[in-house]
Amino acid sequence: MIVIGCDHGGYELKEEITAYLKEKNIEFKDFGIYSAEPADYPDIALRVCEAVVNGECEKAILICGTGIGMSIAANKVKGIRCALCGDVYSAKMTRLHNDSNVLALGGRVIGKGLCVEIIEAWLGTEFSGEERHINRIRKVMSIE
Repeated sequence: MIVIGCDHGGYELKEEITAYLKEKNIEFKDFGIYSAEPADYPDIALRVCEAVVNGECEKAILICGTGIGMSIAANKVKGIRCALCGDVYSAKMTRLHNDSNVLALGGRVIGKGLCVEIIEAWLGTEFSGEERHINRIRKVMSIE
């Protein structure tokens, strides 16, 4: 199960993403927003990330204008490893090496086609489970 959320800067892309997820029969929860009215990204990021941390959902996608604000806010939540990705390679590597559980995207930065490719790479890549990566993730998480 995936949870998805956005602010006004990511609303249009979120609508494209939810249509894609429905088309692919990927189960998700939409935590909003549900219009292009202004919203504060930290509020959305917190709600979405809490759903991941408490086990309600396995992974999350956050969208704001650039993805930067959402990624910063998400990474303040204990247990979250959020990666801002603007290319397919980074999306794949953040799952393979960092076991990221939240993907941040920039609604004003990437288009639908690239967005879909990034999501497919991110969802389709499993964590390698290699001891060196596990140790590095432990070190990162100990900073919390």
